[in-house]
Amino acid sequence: MKLNLKKPIAFFDLETTGLNLVTDRIVEISILKVMPDGSEEVYTKRMNPTIPISAEASAITGIYDEDVKDLPTFKDLSVEIFEFLKGCDLGGYNLLRFDVPLLTEEFLRAEIEYDSSDLNIVDAQVIFHMMEKRTLSAAYKFYCDKELDNAHSAEADVRATYDVLKGQIERYEGVAVKDGKGNESIPVQNDMKALTELAPNRFVDSHGRMVWKNGVEVFNFGKHKNKPVKDVLLNDKGYYDWIMKGEFALSTKMVLRKMRMQMLKDSF
Repeated sequence: MKLNLKKPIAFFDLETTGLNLVTDRIVEISILKVMPDGSEEVYTKRMNPTIPISAEASAITGIYDEDVKDLPTFKDLSVEIFEFLKGCDLGGYNLLRFDVPLLTEEFLRAEIEYDSSDLNIVDAQVIFHMMEKRTLSAAYKFYCDKELDNAHSAEADVRATYDVLKGQIERYEGVAVKDGKGNESIPVQNDMKALTELAPNRFVDSHGRMVWKNGVEVFNFGKHKNKPVKDVLLNDKGYYDWIMKGEFALSTKMVLRKMRMQMLKDSF
């Protein structure tokens, strides 16, 4: 089948030095860009992460420090990666909680502001967990009736995710689902915006420290969890300084800084 696209969508997958969204780095990126006419472009690059790859990560990916020590860094490649992604919605597997935040952080270290807040972000894992609750390899077998060879190779995973999403739409489009209150809807549609909205909480910053709730930005952690960000900035001025000086992601600090500056402008 063919995805119903109004603009290109870039399915991407990262292999990394570890799982810490603030301190770990990208080792390999693969992007499968699908055009509205169904044509495809692939961009795959390994890079020197500038920090050691954890033994756990190497055991999974098969990529070791020696393999990447002479390669360009993410900063060296950042402009061409940014240009390849420009104008694209995003697709992937577990990208909302991992790949998008980490990619955003790498761009900010390279002094490039990559703002995904206005993009449709389609996470095949959200649909899969909603309907079947399995892993990517099981999803590939279930929806495509194929074995996922070379799992944890970025390009193999990203191609599998693209195939899984198409399989999900074929299987679930038009299927009614009831929520916990008995309300019935047809959530899976061949439309990137509708699929984006399946995620339970749309992140305000790419790390999910702030989320949208009933159209309002609220904190998603700590003592002010579920409180409107603007109310906290007004009533607990030290909280802003604590975040800005703390070990929080650059993207979280950037979004919070912009919100505070807008509030100051609005007050004049």
